Amino acid sequence: MSTGVSTNTVTKPMAYALTDSWTMTRRELARWGRQPVTVVVNLVFPVMLLLMFGYLVGGGRGVSGDYVDYLVPGMLALTMAFGLEGTMIAVTQDINKGVVDRFRSLPMTNGAVLVGRSAADMLQSALVLTVLIAVGYALGWRAHGGPGAFLGAVGLLLLFRFAMLWIGIFLALVAGRPEMVQAVQILVWPVGFLSNAFAAPDSMPGWLGTVVEWNPMSQTATAVRDLFGGPGGESGHVWAAVVWPLALLAVFFPLAVGRFARLSR
Repeated sequence: MSTGVSTNTVTKPMAYALTDSWTMTRRELARWGRQPVTVVVNLVFPVMLLLMFGYLVGGGRGVSGDYVDYLVPGMLALTMAFGLEGTMIAVTQDINKGVVDRFRSLPMTNGAVLVGRSAADMLQSALVLTVLIAVGYALGWRAHGGPGAFLGAVGLLLLFRFAMLWIGIFLALVAGRPEMVQAVQILVWPVGFLSNAFAAPDSMPGWLGTVVEWNPMSQTATAVRDLFGGPGGESGHVWAAVVWPLALLAVFFPLAVGRFARLSR
């Protein structure tokens, strides 16, 4: 006699959750067709930042070697931290337009709306990374670490984005209204600019350099530079570039899902 839990009992809820999440992902992707300008802006803005800091503002204080080789990985990491407002606004709009209430009346897995939104954002983030890397190659930047290291660097960037995304989703649920998103989004800016994206921490005042080095985005940028084989990379930071996003996810993913569940009651 078997006393174990039926495999179907375990797999069916998982299958339902995946199906519901994919349905919500397709819903978010359909918005791309209705809002092509937003998609284009999200692609063009990081390219403009890269060109601006590379040719107009850039100086690379404390950077040894080619500044473009230092800047491009930093800009890739910075881009993964920014651009959360689209997802945050979409979440708050769903709440205020009663969309969540309509989904609540359906036999849908709790949190599928958020997972679908995050999956669509990750697809767009992968597209942005592709465009930025292509622009970097056009500027003369090269990855010297080999195919495996290249894929590892891209994986770290997307992992960092995923963690930042769930922080943004949680903050959007706390904000509750689209007009509050801009104020909350400002909280992301210190993460981006108090980092080593544009300059080496060694060139900064001691206290500021310490803050910059402990910034999760700096950890990702340093690890990515190492995997790309460029200046400013340190292999010891790869583990931190994995641990930091996972720790943030462990905190903000359940907070976001729990907050959403309370809104749906």
